[in-house]
Amino acid sequence: MHITLRQLQIFRAVALSGSTTAAADSVALSQSATSGALNELERALGTRLFDRVGKRLILNDSGRGLLPMALAVLDGAKNIEAAQISGDYAGHADLQLFASTTIGNYVLPRMLARFREEVPFSRVQLRIGNTLDVVTAVREFAADLGFIEGPCHASDMMVIPWLEDELVIVAAPAHPLAKTARRRKITAKQLSEAQWLLREPGSGTREAVEHALLPHLQHIRSSMTLGSSESIKNSAAEGLGLSCLSRCVVQDLVTAKRLTVLATGLPRLTRRFALIYPETKVLSAALRRFVAHCERNS
Repeated sequence: MHITLRQLQIFRAVALSGSTTAAADSVALSQSATSGALNELERALGTRLFDRVGKRLILNDSGRGLLPMALAVLDGAKNIEAAQISGDYAGHADLQLFASTTIGNYVLPRMLARFREEVPFSRVQLRIGNTLDVVTAVREFAADLGFIEGPCHASDMMVIPWLEDELVIVAAPAHPLAKTARRRKITAKQLSEAQWLLREPGSGTREAVEHALLPHLQHIRSSMTLGSSESIKNSAAEGLGLSCLSRCVVQDLVTAKRLTVLATGLPRLTRRFALIYPETKVLSAALRRFVAHCERNS
């Protein structure tokens, strides 16, 4: 049995797109050549990899079992090519990172600046999305490493606990609870009756806030859902509601006195950032060096 990298590339493209027509565009082949290569792979393995549902190709149990192995092999081949191009791991790194919003906007820039001092010829592609986006991309080997601020529910991931992050409850200085907090601590009952500004479902910040607050408040009354921490903190500064965000996110508006951190009767609220990559991924020397750099600066 002989399986080629090209066949695995085509299998990956079909698995991710759901059709040989869509896959053909990404692998620069005709639809018939793509379909033929897929059929050859299935014959070589002696099993069907997809269920044919109309014009859609849906991974069956054999295909789902093959996909992570195929992704790992293709990722390893990419690392070999990168090693041949750079020729010297000591001064080169080519990193494809995907981070959730708080980490990508407020934490990683500092880490990358320090890493660039150690590895001056490093190249970095950093994408930013919510935690669900990060986990999905890393599982599909579309990113080398992921940085998340919420729990990782994928069982096939290596999860390395990283930085501890403090969450604070903030409001505009003119908010009634901000005025109350200047005299006494805000109670859990008062917080549960307030209107809150929250991130969208799938956000690590949303999940972390619910995990931190719900044991004390029982429920959170959401008046508005917004797609970024920036929009939430600015909306809170305009008096639209309370928010619970990372201290590093709100510190600029707190310093500018557009937001105030509320003193409450709740315990200190924290969460743990994490670094993730697939269990089957073999880290290159450059990636191992970057992981070690992040761990030293945790």
